[in-house]
Order: sequence, then C-alpha cells, then structure tokens
Amino acid sequence: MAEYEHRHIDLSGLAVVRDYKSPGSNARQRTLQRIREEHGRQIFAELGSAFDLADRGRQALELPIGALPPDGVYLEVELAPSVGPTTLEKKKEGTRQGAVTISATGARRIALFVPDNSRDVFEAVFRDYAFKEVEAGAAAPKKSRVEPVEHIRTARLQTFWRDDPSALPEDPQVEMWWALWCFKDHLQRVEDLAFRLGLTIGPDDTRLQFPEVIVLPVYGRRAAIELLLFSTGGIAEIRRATDTPTVFTDELSGMANAFVDDLAERITWPGREVPAVCLLDTGINRGHPLIEPALTPGDMHAVVSSWGVDDHSEIGHGSGMAGVALHGDLTAPLGDTSRPTMAHRLESVKILPPDGFEPNDPFSYGAITTSAAALPEIAAPDRARVYCMAVTNENRSGAEPTGWSAALDQISSGADAVDEGPDHVRRLFVQAIGNIGDNSRAEKIADGDAFPGEDPAQAWNVLTVGGTTLKSDIAERAYRDWSGWSRPGDRSPYSRTTALWRSSQSPIKPEIVLEAGNRALSRSGAEALSGLPSLSLLTTSKAVGIHPVAPFWATSAATAQAARMAARVMAEYPGYWPEMVRALMVHSARWTPHMLAEFDGTSAKLERKNLARKYGYGVPELRRALASARDDLALVAQRHIQPFRTENSNVRFGDAHVYRLPWPRSILESLGDERVRLKVTRSYFVEPNPSFASAIDPARYQAFGLRFDLKRARETDGNFLRRVNKDDRVEDDPRPINEDNDGWFFGPKSISAGSIHTDIWEGSAVELVERDLLYVYPISGWWRERKALGRVESKARYALVVGIETPDVDVDLITPIAIEAAALVASGVSIEV
Repeated sequence: MAEYEHRHIDLSGLAVVRDYKSPGSNARQRTLQRIREEHGRQIFAELGSAFDLADRGRQALELPIGALPPDGVYLEVELAPSVGPTTLEKKKEGTRQGAVTISATGARRIALFVPDNSRDVFEAVFRDYAFKEVEAGAAAPKKSRVEPVEHIRTARLQTFWRDDPSALPEDPQVEMWWALWCFKDHLQRVEDLAFRLGLTIGPDDTRLQFPEVIVLPVYGRRAAIELLLFSTGGIAEIRRATDTPTVFTDELSGMANAFVDDLAERITWPGREVPAVCLLDTGINRGHPLIEPALTPGDMHAVVSSWGVDDHSEIGHGSGMAGVALHGDLTAPLGDTSRPTMAHRLESVKILPPDGFEPNDPFSYGAITTSAAALPEIAAPDRARVYCMAVTNENRSGAEPTGWSAALDQISSGADAVDEGPDHVRRLFVQAIGNIGDNSRAEKIADGDAFPGEDPAQAWNVLTVGGTTLKSDIAERAYRDWSGWSRPGDRSPYSRTTALWRSSQSPIKPEIVLEAGNRALSRSGAEALSGLPSLSLLTTSKAVGIHPVAPFWATSAATAQAARMAARVMAEYPGYWPEMVRALMVHSARWTPHMLAEFDGTSAKLERKNLARKYGYGVPELRRALASARDDLALVAQRHIQPFRTENSNVRFGDAHVYRLPWPRSILESLGDERVRLKVTRSYFVEPNPSFASAIDPARYQAFGLRFDLKRARETDGNFLRRVNKDDRVEDDPRPINEDNDGWFFGPKSISAGSIHTDIWEGSAVELVERDLLYVYPISGWWRERKALGRVESKARYALVVGIETPDVDVDLITPIAIEAAALVASGVSIEV
C-alpha cells in the first residue's frame, strides 16, 4: 500500500509589505447611504399615502348630528421581525400607541394615533431621515425611530383586533358585544359618540379599570364600531367582550378565594359615619371577606330576636343582596386592578323567619316592615340610610293600595314621627317590582305584561325597581346552541310590569330598571332556563369556603344595585333629602337604544305611558345623578311648601312657587331652531290615608299633591301668572287663553299619579328662551278634604330637578347658566304680574 508524504510549503518569503486601506469602505458607505435613502423614501411615501387615505376615509365618515369630528388619524406601523419591544408614542407629539399584534411572519404591527396638530412634526421625522444630507460616517437623523419601521399603512379594524381572528365578523351588520380598551382621558368622547350612534353601553359596574385604560363593553354592529373607532381617537384595542361570572364560578373556581382576598385588600373600607344600605331580607353571612369590613355585629338585627341575624336562606339570598348592594356586579372588580373606595356600608334586618318558625302572616307585613325600619334607627340614629327590600307578596297584584304598601308610604313620609315639623324624618325605600316565576315551558312566561307588579311595589313614595338586561352571550358549553331570551337593553325576562295597572290613578311603576340578568332560550324557543351564571351577576356567597362567589339574578339584583346607587348619592351629597336622592336617580335615567326604538315607534302619549309601565324612565346612571358627566346640567331645589291654609273658617290653597329659569338668552338664541330637551323631575312624599275610596280617588289617599306648569313661548310673565293662579287675576277677570302646550313627551295627564313626576319637553332653542318660568303648585288631598283631622295647616317639602340637553350640538351651557343663576340671585329675583 502506497504511503503519501505530507509536505508543507513555506510562503513567508513571498510576502510584500504595503500600506493597508479597506478595499470596500467608500463603496460600502455609498451602498448603505443608498439603502437608507431608498428605505427612507419608501417609508415616507407610504406615510404620505397612509395620511391621504386616512383623510379621505375621515371625510367619508357619516357622523351623527352634533358629534365632534375626529382630531387625528390612526396608522398601522409595521416593524421588522428582528425588532424587540418598541414604544412609538411620543408625549410631546401627542402620538399614542394602541394595539400591538404579531403577524404570521413575526412582524410586529402597532396601531398609532397621530393628532392633526402633530402631523407636520411626525412627517418631518421620516423626511429628514430620507432626504437630509449626512456626512460620511455620521448617523442618519432619527435613525432609531425610522430604521425599525418596515411599512406604514392606514389602520383598519383588524389593526386593533386582539382576539381570535376568526371571531371578528366579516359582515358589517353583525351585532355582538365588543370590549373597547379606551384611553382614560378619551372615555367620555367614546361614550358620547356611542350614545349618538345608538349603541348599547355597559354600565360602570361592568367596566374593567386598569392604570392606563378602561375596558368599555359595547353592543352593536361591526359597522358602528368601526365608525366609533376612527371617529374618536380614544380606542387602543378591541376584543370580544367575554368577561362573565363563569370565569370565577367555573374556569377559575379553585382560585376564587385568592381573587376575593386580593379585591378585599385593594378596597378602602368605610368608617362608621357613612350612609348605609339597610337590607330587609333573610339576614347576612358577615364572615365573608367582602362584607365583614362594612358590617358590624351591632348593625345586624331581626324583627324576632330568636330568629338570629345570620343568613338562613338556602340560596343565601340576603348575603347575595349584600354583595351587590356593596360592590355591584363583582365580575369586573375581581378581574381588574382598580382600588375602589367604599363610601357606604351595610345594615341588616331579618324580616323572614328561618325554617322551624311560624311563617309570617301576609297581612302583617306592614307592621313587620314598620318594626324593621325602626331597629337600625335605634342603634344608629344619626346615620343616613336607604332601605332595600326585594320581598313581595307573591302573586298579589299591586294595582291598588294595600295595608303593606300604605305602611311603606307612611314609613317613607315619616308620618309615624313624634316630631310633626316640616323636617321630621323621611326615609327612602327601594322596592323590587317582583319576579316572573321560573317555568321550563317558555310559552307560559313569554308575555311579561301578563304578570303585574306585586304588592307592595305600588307604594307611591318608594322607588320601585324593575329589571333590564345587557347579558346575552352564553358561555356554558352545554348550552352553546341556546340564546339569551331578551336582546341587550330589553326588559329582563324575570321582571314584571304594570301594564295591567290600567287605572289612570296608578303611578308609573317601576320608575327605574337595572340589570337583572337574562333567561336562556332553547334553539327551538320552547324551553326556558333560569340562573345560568353567564347570564347573571356575580355576588358574595353565603358559603364562604370553597365557593366564595355565586351567580345572582332577577329583580333582587336590580333592587340591590339601586340601593347601592342611592347610598352613593347620599355619601356625595349629605345635605340632600331622601326626596332629592330619589329625584336625582329618576332624573338620571335614560332609555337604552332598544327601549328608545320602541318609544320612537309610538306617538300617542297613552302608548308612551304604557311603555313606561314596562321600562320606567330608563336605566339610572350614577355620574348623571351626581351631575359629573361633561354634558350634563342639573338645576336643583329643595323647598318647603304649605299646600293649604284656613281663612275665615274656609280652607283654600296655600303656597305656590315660581322659578325663574336662568337660561343664557344669547347662546340659546344663537342656536335658533336647534333642538333642545328640558327634563323636569319633582319628588315629594305623601302621607297616606288608605281608607274610604282612596283606590279610586287619589285625593282621598294623598295628603296633598303637587303639579308644575311651564310658561309658553308667546306668553308674558303676567299672563302666565294670571293663567295658573286665580289670585293673580282681578275679580271677574277672565282666565287668559291657554296656548298650546305640546312638546311634552308624556303630558300632564300621564304623570299625574304618584309622588314623583318626570317629563321631557323638546323644542327649538329659541322657543326655550321664552319658556323661562316654572310654576309649582298644590292640588287637593286629604289634609284639605278631611278638615276634621286637623292637618290643614301642615307644611310639606319637595325636591325639584331641572335639566337641559342639546342633543345635536356640542355647546357649553353649564358655565353661562351658572353665571346667569348667580346674577339672578345677587340681584334678587322678582316676578311681576
């Protein structure tokens, strides 16, 4: 076998020493310069095209009347796959970075909002990079901002979609719940436009709170969501709204205690001197971490001491009410990072006996409720409170007064008080209208109007609460082919109505509606199912251990939410009477888009009244009740009035109040024929007299009544006063002709019953200028008709709220009205006949 010899040849002697210079330095520099310029000019051209396309899209936006045009555009900026986490927004420029998505190739795509007033600065960054001369070896200007960018396009809805791509509907008319992640400082703008677009907006309790964004649930068509997105500049990203109680009752049930403890630590709990929600129910399990800090043992009572004070209900009804009354729906606060401050606390009075005790006599509930209301007042006499009761007389219609409803009116009016002065104690009661019972056969419970509100919901002085629902998506796998019974914004299928209370003397009940959950309906529509967690609220459970939270539904949930809102208003305005708290809540109510569509389909005032017996005056909103919404204005008054007096042994009417409304004449006149809305709400508590023919004649039931009238546009002050008050006319002087008073949504006849009256007038701004006198006057009652009872000279009190809105124009009325009101007060208001 041949062997090969390995030889090494030495080349050392062949080397020649020369000076060295990189053979490609100039060429490489020129190449990099050319690449930079080409890349920069490509991006700059894409930027120009993106702005141009966005501008054309903005011009094509069909915004509703009065909506503000967008003040910037969204771009989609694509970064190279090799680029790590990058922030594109610059505070000085006002640019804001939204959703970040990753493409199949690994490219990072970012939604970037560029304000109009920063566009030149933003464009200059890319222009300088692409066209500015750069000395050899020097870095290109704005290199760190431009070089990571591969492409710039006009943003699309897909740019913001942070969910399963297949879940984004292609059809622009498809309706669904959307989770809009909104910049906090633009939330109001998003809400305003969503309202104008007729979208259904989730209430405050359904919103997730994070350090930089608020997640707003909105129900509507894809086309409307796209319009909302590109018209506000306030949305960072979009997903499906999938947060339901099932997250904590099913998927994360094993971790529910950790979520509960985390929320309990984040809450700033209240002291002893704050207002309370006093629950008249089955008692409360005080051991729950989300209840114990707001409920002391001394604030737990029972009308029969041997019953005990703990929650004896098998389903934990009282404990469920407590959770909602304190926290609202727990789904959102358990899942976010908010740090709530609790401004109210709890009290409890057990009014239902546990098993083993004699059941309550249905005819004794008036006395039971009267005794129950006294117990917390004895324990804490100086504390403000709202009473909350979801107990009703099952299947007993509230079409006429009963002993129980009259007892509630008496408790509310303070007729049982020792002090008979005009400011003796009044009490605010929040009462459920009652539930439609469960039935698996949907046809048996399909007609909500066939189930009248139950006793004692007819009580005039209580705030009666019905149910609506926004919950429609079913998360439980076993029922995926089922659907929510009611569409978002419709009446909850649990809630009764007062459509069968046809008497003109029956008050409009319920006054307000709140979330009560939804029933599930089978694919065939034949079967109904109650209590699915995904169609319910989430609240505190009686069983604290393994399952600290539980689903909660029906008008009990709605009533607890209303009581919570009342207590929060009391905390914000400690000087407001219970009558005013009730007035503000009703005044703040708005109908959902679904409800408005039904009202818009009617023109007759009687038909509107019948719809109000289903939906009340709408869904109340805390921010409006507190007059903190940007476009909200409320003029309020708390006044004493003497309805009757005696002269020469004859009983005559007493006082009337005339309000000069401080309209800013020049601003309203400049609006011309633009539509404005005037909403008037008046609330007072009547002392009841349920004897004789009171069910037929309200003058026999109420101690007194109040009405209001508004000056007509072509009426002088003097003629107005002479028309509404005989005492302002010379003897035998004929009453001035009553000019047409059209423009009221319900009209005086529709809102004549009860002790809270609200109506909406709509007309031109120039007409409202002249309608600047509001007259509040008494009508008859048993104080006058039953002279022998010695109450003729009694004084009463009422609360008045007047609001004005300009739905089609964005104009500040709050400031000029405040200035005008101050000027009127300073000069001394006088109104001459």
